[in-house]
Formats: sequence, structure tokens, C-alpha cells
Amino acid sequence: MPVSLHHIVIDAHDLPALARFWAEVLGWRILSEREREVVVGPDVTAPVGLCFMPVTDRKVVKNRLHLDLTSGAEERADEIERILALGARRVDVGQSGEESWTVLADPEGNEFCIVRPKRTLVG
Repeated sequence: MPVSLHHIVIDAHDLPALARFWAEVLGWRILSEREREVVVGPDVTAPVGLCFMPVTDRKVVKNRLHLDLTSGAEERADEIERILALGARRVDVGQSGEESWTVLADPEGNEFCIVRPKRTLVG
């Protein structure tokens, strides 16, 4: 059997706070909370979750890996505003302004994008 994705690990200074931010953003919940690990996911049987691990160094460069999030086309602007109200901020990573995505950063500076919804194929 091939390997499968289990967690996406995000380095954090304040594990509980960053985990709560992402749980709120995604509508997930805290699944486990230990001194050196906090896991969030939709439920304990979900195939993939986010795992927050402690670091002492500060983030200084753009992430080499980031999450792309999506919502319905009608809700996209409202979702961006909701996520900004949770503590995200807009960031410039060299966008031209013509992109179909919006770049945000979580409270600890990890970039992520809100992208347009996927188009479904009919037929």
C-alpha cells in the first residue's frame, strides 16, 4: 500500500492560538492538544489534519509551501473579510493584481491563498 498524507505540519510560536485560528478559518475543531503538538481537523476520522509544532526561530522568508483555500464564488469576498477579522492580514508576495487569488498570512506570517472556486465539468 502506498503512503498517504496524514498531517500538514505548521511551525508555530503559539501553538494553541494558531491552531484556534486555523480551526476557525476551516470550520474544524481541535482534535488533540499536547505541550508540543496541537492537531486540528474536521473530525478524528478525517484522512488529513493540520498539526502545529513549536519553533523558536522567527519566519523571515516566503513559505515554500502554502495552502490554497476556496469557497463559493458568491461567498469569496465575505470569507476573505471573515478570515481577516480572525487575525489574518493581506500580504504582497509579488502579485500583479490580475490574479484569481488573494494572498493572506495567518497571525504568525504563514502565507495562504483564497482562490476562485473550481469549475465543475458537465457532461
